[in-house]
Amino acid sequence: MKFIDEATIDVAAGDGGSGCVSFRREKFIPFGGPNGGDGGRGGSVWALADRNINTLIDYRYARRHEARNGEPGRGSDQFGAAGDDIVLRMPVGTIVRDAETGEVLTELLEHGQKVLLVKGGDGGFGNLHFKSSTNRAPRQKTPGWPGEHRKLALELRVLADVGLLGMPNAGKSTLIAAISNARPKIADYPFTTLHPNLGVVRVGPEQSFVVADIPGLIEGASEGAGLGHQFLRHLQRTRLLLHIVDLAPFDDSVDPVKQARAIVAELKKYDPALHAKPRWLVLNKLDMVPEEERAARVKEFVRRYRWKGPVFQISALARQGLQPLIEQIYLHVSKQHQEAPLPDPRFDRPPETAGHA
Repeated sequence: MKFIDEATIDVAAGDGGSGCVSFRREKFIPFGGPNGGDGGRGGSVWALADRNINTLIDYRYARRHEARNGEPGRGSDQFGAAGDDIVLRMPVGTIVRDAETGEVLTELLEHGQKVLLVKGGDGGFGNLHFKSSTNRAPRQKTPGWPGEHRKLALELRVLADVGLLGMPNAGKSTLIAAISNARPKIADYPFTTLHPNLGVVRVGPEQSFVVADIPGLIEGASEGAGLGHQFLRHLQRTRLLLHIVDLAPFDDSVDPVKQARAIVAELKKYDPALHAKPRWLVLNKLDMVPEEERAARVKEFVRRYRWKGPVFQISALARQGLQPLIEQIYLHVSKQHQEAPLPDPRFDRPPETAGHA
């Protein structure tokens, strides 16, 4: 299935039904009085977060969603039936914005979270509502109120604890396949990964975290080069970034230090807040470096890169050095969960009633 993480849709709530003017007419009851019922309310449109959906592809092709109008009132004190509501199921992590103003209406951060997008119009009053001691035969009624309508921009940002960052062919897909249940495409050419992949890493009973792998970045990504810039938004909710570096490139002219610096520069250009997230250095493909040269090559890389943070030496293909990395990630992520329960500290979670008139 094609991965779609942006869509624009039109949503329209139903109009309320109009009230009815009617009088009771029965044999031997000359003054039956008014009995016109109210109109039914129009249907509303709701958004529902569903963890079983991981793409917005349903809204790329079905862009108009209209709820039914309420039925008009009838005689004999009969009120019109309300229009049925529409529930739009969206992936967890979807941001809903007003397409015209850019205002964030809501963020769907939890499975089962239900938010009102547009409210249906109330039904009109029948003449039953206007009777009084001085107005015994009212002929007034009111039309139904119109329902709300909006043009919405949907943006999906996957919810993951850890994000993998690096150049194409750095071994990100191999790593996520080695430590999680994800099975991304792996091949010996650049840009094998064309869309984000999520994997759950099991550390122990009831101990796990989620890893996100996005297409590799290249220099100039912030200006649109390559594919990774399109998916950098999916790293904005992560709590930790793993910078994967290929320490044994096939081309001897490639400098891993220069590549690592280019990735960090692109990250800063795209979003300073993303650049400020905790980032660990993971030196990959050490199985391709002679054992007697590994320590010297790692030391030289760290010296030239002037890195002061955590450094992990692994081989994702040979599954070497993965367990210490997994354990340290889980400790960091669990601590972050306790300190900052919200996935993205830059956003204040809007109230569940966002979208009310």
